[in-house]
Amino acid sequence: MSKPTIRQIVLDTETTGLNPQEGHRVIEIGCVELLNRRLSGRHFHVYINPEREIDAGAVEVHGITNEFLADKPVFSSIVEDFINFIRDAELVIHNAPFDVGFLNHEFGLLNNETGVVENYSSVFDTLTFARKKHPGQRNSLDALCKRYGIDNSHRDLHGALLDAEILADVYLLMTGGQASLLDEEIPSEEEGGVESVIVRLPSNRPRLKVIQCDAEEVAEHQRRLAAIEKAGGVCLWKN
Repeated sequence: MSKPTIRQIVLDTETTGLNPQEGHRVIEIGCVELLNRRLSGRHFHVYINPEREIDAGAVEVHGITNEFLADKPVFSSIVEDFINFIRDAELVIHNAPFDVGFLNHEFGLLNNETGVVENYSSVFDTLTFARKKHPGQRNSLDALCKRYGIDNSHRDLHGALLDAEILADVYLLMTGGQASLLDEEIPSEEEGGVESVIVRLPSNRPRLKVIQCDAEEVAEHQRRLAAIEKAGGVCLWKN
């Protein structure tokens, strides 16, 4: 019997400042969906009018201006769609206390029984996981991209949807990689790790066509392995 689908939502937010207790608000939410550790193609993305000014320092980080948000919906008008998207999923967030703290603050401003994010989803903090996996090293999203050979050169400014997409790549590599297309069982996470699953494929399965790499592709592969090693990564392929 097949296991139930594992649904995860990789999430990021942008805000007017650093502390919701000082009245700062969420101005952008970006989410991408993983089903059984594969990107499904579904996403949730919205800009939000915070009904207050954005700190100049925050604008320098994400590039979102007060003028741009003037005609955008307020949080109360998008909260139902947001909850429906994350409901019963595991949220994957880098530095989760920051984003969850802001979202819970927004929920609290609604003066209804919305509750908190944790009522709808569990939370996996990739920053906490990275600090345990790479103690004593820098574990910002940019540092992890460099460590795992992920190209984020197209990210001049932070943006919630773009950062969620990048974090999805980081999360999959950091926790064991994307599930194989041939897997019949889905790995499950236990205590922050990934359980290994051996799948026995039927002996009469169709044979897959093997396409050999040409010399240029082999050379590019070697260059990528060298780049990973230079960034401090571990090249299992060389072992």
